[in-house]
Amino acid sequence: MKRILLLIVTIVTISFLSQVCGQGWPQIFGPDRNNTSPQKGLLRTWPAKGPEVLWSIDVGTGYGGPAVKDGKIYMLDRDDNVKDILRCFDLTSGKELWRFEYEASGTVSFPGSRSAPTIDGNFVYSCGHNGDLYCINITTHKPVWHKNLMKDFGGTKLPVWAITQCPLIYGDLLFVSYSQDPYAGLVAFNKLTGNIVWKTEAFANETYASPALAKIAGEDHIVMAFSSTNTYMHKGIKQSKGRIIGFNPQSGKILWEYNNWENAIQVAPALDAGEGRIIVVGGYELGTAMIKVEKKADGSYSVKELFRHNDFGDHTKPPILYNGYFYAQFSTNDRRDGLCCMSIDGKVMWKTMRSPSFDKGSMILADGLILATDGNKTLYLIQPDPSGFKRLASAEILEMGQNWGPIALTDGKLLIRDQKRLLCIRVSK
Repeated sequence: MKRILLLIVTIVTISFLSQVCGQGWPQIFGPDRNNTSPQKGLLRTWPAKGPEVLWSIDVGTGYGGPAVKDGKIYMLDRDDNVKDILRCFDLTSGKELWRFEYEASGTVSFPGSRSAPTIDGNFVYSCGHNGDLYCINITTHKPVWHKNLMKDFGGTKLPVWAITQCPLIYGDLLFVSYSQDPYAGLVAFNKLTGNIVWKTEAFANETYASPALAKIAGEDHIVMAFSSTNTYMHKGIKQSKGRIIGFNPQSGKILWEYNNWENAIQVAPALDAGEGRIIVVGGYELGTAMIKVEKKADGSYSVKELFRHNDFGDHTKPPILYNGYFYAQFSTNDRRDGLCCMSIDGKVMWKTMRSPSFDKGSMILADGLILATDGNKTLYLIQPDPSGFKRLASAEILEMGQNWGPIALTDGKLLIRDQKRLLCIRVSK
């Protein structure tokens, strides 16, 4: 009997670990695209010198982040003004296993890589600086199909900060926003063939945010956050507010819209906050808005603004939601509010301001803890708590610079980059 019970426990444990580890980090912001990991067993304390760096490798300048599946890391690197380079590394050793590169000339302000790949089945999907969208077979390392999110849709000029799309896979479809400077639209491709299933017109202002998925009344909606008019960069065009739009995934039909958003450089995707609530954050200049979408008896949808203010936000990523509170790094050209905590009803609980400073870094929630970079040199281990900022540990592990790239967590290893290196750090027991 004891042997049978032991066998059952072993099988359950292996099954659980397989589910947790098997998820990896297949896309930007993790398995569910919300900066949350199922990882357990994180270290609660660090040595004086910081957590152990298992390996580091050289990468080009930029802000592109890694995706991970089955012990392999995929990262879109860039040799600026020359080419994009999709690189594959071994998670255990950091050894480069293969690469696929293509010509992609040109440079913009804040040069370098931009996005994170998305892994689905036997394919990795990546979108480069100039809008080159590739589907690559991870066994043959060869392209299956290729599109350009600017040239194929009538665009002639790159957005001010290039194209930053991180593909969203949903069933047989792949979603990205395309660019027709200074406007943008949304397109759905068949993920296996690259054929267009549907597309909108270029009917909204340019965006640097990628598509998100939200559950509304038990249905899946694709949600896009479009910028308000950037009057500084696009003088002389008609001004309009930003738009948060919910689409039917299969048809592209607009199901609902919120058009009271004012953020001229939209980078952070919308986030599903549950119960029909959608939160959007930004940094130039409106900070945050929460809406509630409900399905009416006639099948249409209503949109209600729950709150909207400029005391909480994030430039580069959606906030983390934990136990009814949001956590984000709010920095703009005019303010440095640091790491902030806000209740789900919009009340700001605390801000670190510049003590310590957090400026466009990356964050992951795992095992009831937050791993966060500060956008500069420091990695933090934080206990999320609405009563105040609680630092458990911190270590300077990055070289100084604009370290704004997304991080990834899998198998107890944190993947984090600066402007020269990709590092693998042990953060679990």
